Amino acid sequence: MTGAPRTSITPGKVWLDTNGQRIHAHGGSILEVEGIFYWYGENKERTTATNGIWHWGVRCYSSTDLYNWTDRGLIVPPEVDDPTSPLHPTMSMDRPHLLHHPDTGQFVMWIKVMSAAGQRSTVLVADDVLGPYTIVHADLKPLGMNAGDFDLVVDPTDGKGYYYFERVHSELICADLSSDYTDVSGYYSTHFPLLQPPYVREAPAYFTRGGLHYLITSGTTGYYPNPSQVAIAPSYHGPWTVLNDPHPDDTTRSSYQSQVSSVFKHPRKQDLYIALADRWLPHYEASSEAAVTMHAQRFRPMGGHHAGPWSELTEIDTSVADYVWLPLRFEGQHAFLDWREEWRVEDYA
Repeated sequence: MTGAPRTSITPGKVWLDTNGQRIHAHGGSILEVEGIFYWYGENKERTTATNGIWHWGVRCYSSTDLYNWTDRGLIVPPEVDDPTSPLHPTMSMDRPHLLHHPDTGQFVMWIKVMSAAGQRSTVLVADDVLGPYTIVHADLKPLGMNAGDFDLVVDPTDGKGYYYFERVHSELICADLSSDYTDVSGYYSTHFPLLQPPYVREAPAYFTRGGLHYLITSGTTGYYPNPSQVAIAPSYHGPWTVLNDPHPDDTTRSSYQSQVSSVFKHPRKQDLYIALADRWLPHYEASSEAAVTMHAQRFRPMGGHHAGPWSELTEIDTSVADYVWLPLRFEGQHAFLDWREEWRVEDYA
């Protein structure tokens, strides 16, 4: 191990793996398998602001304490020789999510891919969490819709799967998954219908607590931060009630300059829910106002490219994106993320 072992989580600081290398698990999630935590996400190690490489596959790390992460390599490598492949490095591949099937034991991964054809899903399966993964569906258009940011859920009582995704630039969809989790069944419901970005909700992060279903969502402003929202519902299919921005200490209303990608319930703690967020642009220090204004102008009906806010924003280099992990605090049904410079899992019962 390079350097002393970590003993805490420090949101927004550069996070290195046990080899001393920057962790690349962006838009990530955690899956526990047999007592081991696996953190996986987009590998941006070869991405720059100008080279056209969006990703270099899906990378995975393992840990027993959530502090110290060992690089387990590319569990889904890029397909560099096929420019038409959804896994080609120039394809805009985002937000891998994994489910572990309780009956078959298979690991099912969904990936969002943006291309000239629109936003599609690619589905892969493996017998081991570390792969190898095989594509079973490429360029899937679930329910005939362009599918954007998403989250996957398995009901712990009956094993039924659900797929929350942004129907691009319009609304959020909750779709029942097929019994093997590799497709949708056809049943779905629609939520949060909104006219256009930046108001349309994306980056849904699901969790359940106290018999309620929760979603933390982001506005649609690309990599630029904006205010998050917490919503609750009595069932997977709603109806959803928006409660609050979960970041009460953030006067910039930029979600602490981050975007929540998933929420992880610690399996050995009574009430520890950890929001995993990406600080995509760590050098961007403005409030969310510029990004929200920019996207409102860009997408307004009969609008187009507008000067002004665009020129004020930072160059995008996601290879240096940092992570903002914070524990959720609950007051009744409301969920909050208080800013902390440092915190420890051991402080929770």
